[in-house]
Amino acid sequence: MNAPIPAPNTFRAQPDERGHFGAFGGRYVAETLMPLILDLEREYRAAKADPAFAAQFDDLMEHYVGRPSPLYHAERLSDAVREGQPAGMGAQIWFKRDELNHTGAHKINNCIGQILLAIRMGKTRIIAETGAGQHGVATAAVCARFGLPCVIYMGAKDVERQQPNVFRMKLLGAEVRPVTSGAATLSDAMNEGLRDWVANVHDTFYIIGTAAGPHPYPEMVRDFQSIIGREARAQMLARTGRLPDLLVAAIGGGSNAIGLFHPFLDDADVSMLGVEAAGHGLDGSEHAASLAGGFPGVLHGNKTYLLQDDDGQIAEGHSISAGLDYPGIGPEHAWLRDIGRVEYTHATDRQALDAFQLLCRTEGIIPALEPAHAIAAVAEHARTMRDDQIILANLCGRGDKDIFTVAEALGVAI
Repeated sequence: MNAPIPAPNTFRAQPDERGHFGAFGGRYVAETLMPLILDLEREYRAAKADPAFAAQFDDLMEHYVGRPSPLYHAERLSDAVREGQPAGMGAQIWFKRDELNHTGAHKINNCIGQILLAIRMGKTRIIAETGAGQHGVATAAVCARFGLPCVIYMGAKDVERQQPNVFRMKLLGAEVRPVTSGAATLSDAMNEGLRDWVANVHDTFYIIGTAAGPHPYPEMVRDFQSIIGREARAQMLARTGRLPDLLVAAIGGGSNAIGLFHPFLDDADVSMLGVEAAGHGLDGSEHAASLAGGFPGVLHGNKTYLLQDDDGQIAEGHSISAGLDYPGIGPEHAWLRDIGRVEYTHATDRQALDAFQLLCRTEGIIPALEPAHAIAAVAEHARTMRDDQIILANLCGRGDKDIFTVAEALGVAI
């Protein structure tokens, strides 16, 4: 788990001691929570310096989660996007296959790290929020593994469209509490999680699922998820003898993307592309592209880019993907966008559905709708690159949970 100590003048040295990534991040929380946040930061610093913590984390990653996840050359997908292109055009497409992790997504990496911290801190109750349900399933799984009760807050709209994951959480022993306020999606679930935490600070640990929230959560989640990029970097060098030309990942709050990107940030020849959910298009309000369509503000304990109206009221995000409709983005992504180190683009619901089907039919892999947005951007960019160039995308979740949503969107009866 231990990463190299960042060198001076590195993109990897953020955040500062107050939890800021440039102008973003920080901790904007109720006074009731501040002592707990400071305790969490102290415990996290101590855990990072403790070889026993790293050893336990690494053991669980290998023997419980199933890491390292494979690095896969998607040859048929690469061939498909080359069709109709001039000779010598069309990049090689590779996937970091985190959908093969236990529980079916990248979320388990972070949940393992955080529950080990909760146990170190003597907490006896776990809460979490979830959108697509993958973080909820991962949290429920680690709570079952360590014998701790957990409550999962989930927007009522997401409960309806993610029934398989709701049932999985219940099978694992979690209590799933539907949230009916607001748009009844991920942002509202996180609001309820924070309210619960304020009321139960004495015994409760909040496992936040994305690289957002008050400091130290964005840093902590990034560090746990950086196992993705560290593995991918070593695997790519071993398989090809070089680093990829372009990294691509879907962006909701941004945990899978920052997990892939962070170990490569100081590699100047590696470009990076985060893909937001454009929903029905950016010309209306039914999207979740906070970088493309938002501006800075404060939500859920940190300053970042948010979808909001002129009065600063948070707008409702929309995406066919329950995991991408968060109306903000992790503060490190906001900083990386503003300094120009990472490029951010977007894909619509329709583009994600097309990419979902393309991957199914070319590689025999059913992706989640979240990485389907990344695959749409991969296909577009691959056509403009040479055939000796490499794109590495994070396949951050599998699509079992989304087949009913996809069927409905395509007008197919199951």
